[in-house]
Amino acid sequence: MSKRLVSFIILLAAPLCLESAVWTITVDAAIHPVTSEYIRRSLDRAESEGASLFLIALNTPGGLDSSMREIIERILKSEVPVAVYVSPSGGRAASAGFLIGLAADLFVMAPGTSTGAAHPVGISAAGQEMDDVMSEKITQDAASFAKTLAEKRGRNVRLAEEAVTRSRSYTETEALSGGLIDLVAKDIPDLLGRLEGRAVRRFDGGEDVLHLAGQEVQSVPMSGRQKFLLTISNPNLAYLLLMIGLLGLYFEFANPGAILPGVLGALCLLLAIFSFQILPINYVGLILILLALGLFALEVKVHSYGLLSAGGVIAMVIGSIMLIDAPIPELRPGLRFIIPVALAIAGIFLFLVWLVVRTHRGRVHTGHEGLAGETGTALTDLNPEGRVFVHGEYWRARAEEPIARGTKIVIIGLLDGMTVRVGRKEDRAATVSETRPSETAAGRRARRSARRS
Repeated sequence: MSKRLVSFIILLAAPLCLESAVWTITVDAAIHPVTSEYIRRSLDRAESEGASLFLIALNTPGGLDSSMREIIERILKSEVPVAVYVSPSGGRAASAGFLIGLAADLFVMAPGTSTGAAHPVGISAAGQEMDDVMSEKITQDAASFAKTLAEKRGRNVRLAEEAVTRSRSYTETEALSGGLIDLVAKDIPDLLGRLEGRAVRRFDGGEDVLHLAGQEVQSVPMSGRQKFLLTISNPNLAYLLLMIGLLGLYFEFANPGAILPGVLGALCLLLAIFSFQILPINYVGLILILLALGLFALEVKVHSYGLLSAGGVIAMVIGSIMLIDAPIPELRPGLRFIIPVALAIAGIFLFLVWLVVRTHRGRVHTGHEGLAGETGTALTDLNPEGRVFVHGEYWRARAEEPIARGTKIVIIGLLDGMTVRVGRKEDRAATVSETRPSETAAGRRARRSARRS
C-alpha cells in the first residue's frame, strides 16, 4: 500500500478517532471584552476538537452590549450545541447574561439562582443618563432582540420581553414554569445525566441528539493573558493605576533625575490605559482629572491663595466619579473607593506643591546669594584684607575693622566674584542691621508717603 493511500486513510479516520468530550468554562464576572474573548476562543477550540457539548457556567450581573452581542453571534453560529448553566446557587444571569442564556441551545439554572432584569442602561457623553427618547429607542431595540432569540429558541416571548421592558427578574422555578429555561439541575453531573439522549433544536432549525454518558468533562481555564486582563479590568484597580501613574510622572517632572517615580508612574499609566481599552471610559472625566493636575501645577506659579488648589481638588473628585462610564455598578469604581483615593491623591499633590512653593520662598542656600549669613574662621589677620574658610571653601575677605587670625567670622555680603565682606560673628546682628540703613530708611519713607496719600 502506498504511503499516500495510508496518509489519506488516516486523514479520513482521524475525526472518528477523536474522543468526544463535554467542554466547560466558568464565567464569574461582568460581560466585557475579556469574558467575550474567553467564551469565543474556548468555543473555537471545542469545535476544532469535536466536543459533543459546550457548557458555560455563568454567574454575571450583566455587562456591555457590544461584548454581549459578540458572544451571542458566536453562539448562534456554533457547530457544537451550547448550554448556559446559571450557577452556583445564589448566582444570577442578569441583563446581558439573560440574553446570552436565551441565545443558547439549552438554558439551565441551578436551585437558588435568578435571571432577567435586562433593561438596558444608556449613558450619555457627559456621564448622565440619556434622555427619554433615546432611552426608549435603546429599550425597544433590546426588547426586539430578546423576542427574536426567545421565538427562535421556542421560549416564552412575553416573559423575555418583560425582562427587558419592565426589568422583571425570575427565579429558577418561575423561569422553568414560564417556559424561559429548559431544566433546573443541582450541579453539572446532574445536568449531564438529564441531558442524556435529549434532542436539541439548533438555531438553524436542525436537531442534534446528545449522547453524553461516560464522556469526559473537560474544564477549560482562562489563559494567563486573559487572567491578567481580567485582573486589571477591575475598575477600582484601573482607577488606582491611573492615579499612581499621574502622581509618579508629576513627581518626576517636578524633580528631574529621580528616575524611580518616573519609571513606576509610566508603567502604572500604561497599565491603566490598557485597562481603559476594556472598560468604557468617559473622556470628560479624564479631561477633568488632567485639568486638576494643571491647576495644581499653576498653584506654584500663581499666588491664588488656594483657589487653584481648591478647584483642582473639586475637578479631581468629579472627574474620578465620571471617569468609568459603565452601565452596571460592577464595572464602575465605587464611591467609597473613589472619594478617599481622589482626596488622598489630591492631598499628596498639594503637599508636593507646598514643598515647591516653600523652597521658592525660602532662603537661598546655594550660589553667591547663599553665602550671606554663613559663618567661618579667619585664616589670616584681616587688616582689612586676608583669607577666610567658610562652608568648606577658601575665600578672600575684607573686614571693616581688624580681625585677628582664628576669630569666628560671618559673611555680610559679596564684594566681587572671589571677595566677601565679613564681620565678627558675635557682632553679626549689629553688622547685618548696619548693612541695610538705606533700605530701612527707604521703607520708612514709603510708608509715610502711603499714609499721606
